[in-house]
Amino acid sequence: MEIAYSALVFLHFVTLSGIVAGWLMQQIGGYAKAPKVLLHSALTQLVIGVLLVGLREMGDLGAVDHAKIGVKLAVNLAVIVVAVLNARKSSPKLALTAGLLTLLNIGVAVFW
Repeated sequence: MEIAYSALVFLHFVTLSGIVAGWLMQQIGGYAKAPKVLLHSALTQLVIGVLLVGLREMGDLGAVDHAKIGVKLAVNLAVIVVAVLNARKSSPKLALTAGLLTLLNIGVAVFW
């Protein structure tokens, strides 16, 4: 169970870097696929996050702070909404919003 959990944490970090990369690619400009990178990374991060919580609840991997998970879920859903809007009409401001929300999510994960 711990190996599966560690693998999912690794993938969660990879998708986090995908969101940040999509944000930075769009800020630099010239990358037509940046909004899709941002959107797909945000969606994948949501799925992996739900799997992480499920594994932690099922296994003996420690207690789950449901308030923290709720805040992270709400922020991730906001990132997804902004990423969908950004995919429809590419905008550096929307990408910046998604990136800053992602940084907020990192802060919640690290400092809560």
